[in-house]
Amino acid sequence: MSPRRPKFAFPALVLASTLVFGLAGHLTATTLIHRQQARQILELTEIVLRRAEFAVDFGAASLDQLASRGLTTCEPGSLQAIRLHVYQRSAVKDIRLANADGSVICSAYSETLEFDNGWVSRSDMLASRDGRLFVFRVEQFGGDALGVLRDINHKKALVAVIGINDSLLDIMPAELRAHSKVVLALSNGETLGAFRSEADKPLREPTEFAMSSARYPLRAAIDVERSALSSWNGETYWPAIAVSLTLGVVFGGLLARSLRSQGPVADLDRALARGEFAPYFQPIFDLRTGQIKGCEILARWLRDDGSVVPPMSFIPLAESSGRIQNMTWQILQRALSGLQPLLRQDKDFKLSFNVVPKHLLSPGFVEALRRVVLTAKVSTRQIVVEVTERDELDDLTRAASVVRELREHGFRVAIDDVGTGHSGLSRLKGLGANTIKIDKFFVDTVTVDASTTAIIEMLVGLAIDLQMTVVAEGIETKEQAKALIACGVEEGQGYLVAPPLPLPKFLALLETRRSAATTGNAAAEATLVA
Repeated sequence: MSPRRPKFAFPALVLASTLVFGLAGHLTATTLIHRQQARQILELTEIVLRRAEFAVDFGAASLDQLASRGLTTCEPGSLQAIRLHVYQRSAVKDIRLANADGSVICSAYSETLEFDNGWVSRSDMLASRDGRLFVFRVEQFGGDALGVLRDINHKKALVAVIGINDSLLDIMPAELRAHSKVVLALSNGETLGAFRSEADKPLREPTEFAMSSARYPLRAAIDVERSALSSWNGETYWPAIAVSLTLGVVFGGLLARSLRSQGPVADLDRALARGEFAPYFQPIFDLRTGQIKGCEILARWLRDDGSVVPPMSFIPLAESSGRIQNMTWQILQRALSGLQPLLRQDKDFKLSFNVVPKHLLSPGFVEALRRVVLTAKVSTRQIVVEVTERDELDDLTRAASVVRELREHGFRVAIDDVGTGHSGLSRLKGLGANTIKIDKFFVDTVTVDASTTAIIEMLVGLAIDLQMTVVAEGIETKEQAKALIACGVEEGQGYLVAPPLPLPKFLALLETRRSAATTGNAAAEATLVA
C-alpha cells in the first residue's frame, strides 16, 4: 500500500502558490504604479518645458517682426512703434537694443531698467541649439525674467525680456501641490522661476523629475516628496493584485506570456481582414454660429459581439506593430464611401483624418492618397491630412516636401496636438501646413489659467502671420467656447456639439442642424455663443 500523503500537502501547495503569485503581483503592481507616476510627472515636466520653449519662440518671433520692419534704432519714432508692439503682446515685458557685447543701448520702456538687478555680458549668455538665439536670466527686483537675444548685424542685437510668472509653473494636481516644487532653469543651473504652494515649508525626501530642451538651454524640474508620491494614484494596487493572482492560478505563466506576445497583434490582423475597424465622425464647427463645417474621422474597433473598442486600447499597438498604415487606409476608404454624397453636394465640407509621421514619410504616400480620393470621386481640396504628434518628425525637410506636394495636389494639411507634442513654433513655420489644432490640454484650462490664454493668443497670432487657420479640440462647455473666441479662435470640435458618432447618427445630426438653420425654427439652438 502506498504511503498516504499528509492532509496539509495540498493546502500548503495552494498557500505557497498564492504567496508566490501574491509577491509577484505586489512587485508588478508597485513597479507599474511607480512607472505610471513617473510618466505622469514627466509629462507635466514636459508641459512646463514646452511652455518655456513657446515663450522663447514668441520672443524670437517678436524680434524678427521688429527687425523686418526696420525698428532697430533708438530714435523716438522707432521706440514708439516698439512700445506699441510690446503693449500688444502681454508675454513680452520689454524690448531692448543692445551692442554686440550684450550691453543695453536703449529700451522701449526705459523705466524698466531701474528694476534690473544685473545684466549679463554676451559671454555669459547661452546659445540655442541652432546658434541663432542667446538666452539668459534677467535679474530684476520684482522677480527674474527671461532674456532672448537675436543679432541684427555684427554690431547690434535686439533683446526681448519675457516674464516668468507662477501661472506658467502652477501645473501640479491638487493632491501634490503642497508636496511639490516646480522649477524652470537655464542649463547652467540659474533659476528662472519656481513655484511652491507652501514656500515656507521645505520638501522632505524629494524625488526629482527633470527634462532638458533639445532646442534651447532650458531645464524643467519637478521635485515631489517621496511619501506623497507613493500614495498618489495608488488605487489600482489591490485590483492589480487580484488580477495577477487570477491570471497566475487560472492561466499560468506560459499561457499569459503567449497571450502577451502573440494575442493582441494577431487580433489586429484578424480585425483588419474582417474589416472591423470603422470611422466615427466628430463635427468641426464654427464657434460663433455652431454651423458644422466639416468633421474628423476617428478609428473605432467594432467587434462581432457588438462591443466598441476605444482607440487608446489598440492605436498604440497598431503604431508599434506597423498595422497603422493599413488601418488608416481602411478607415479612410469607408469614410469616403459613406460621406461621398455629402461631399459631392457640399463642396465646402471638409473631411479630416489622422496620419502618423512614419506613414506620412513612407514612400508613395501622396500617390496612394490621391488614388483613394479619386476612386471615391471626391475633390482633394475637401480632404485634410492631420499629422499627429505622438512621434517626432525626424526629417523636417522631407516632411515639408511631402506637405508641399500634398498642397500642390489640393489637399489641406493640419498639425495636430499643437502645444503638447513635438511641434515648436519654428517647426510649425518650416512645415508649411494650412491649419494648427490646439490640444485639449489647453482648452481644459483656458477659462482658469491666464498663461493658457496667453499661449493660445500667441498661437492664433502666429497662425495669422503664416496665413493658417486654427481649430481647438476638446471643447466641452460654452464658457470654453467664449474664451476661445476671445483669443481669436474661430473653429473647434468637442462634446459641446457632439462626441464622435457612427455615420448614421452623424448624418442625422447634420440634417437636424441644417433643417433648423433652413427653417429658422431653432436659430437660438444653432448659435453656440450669443
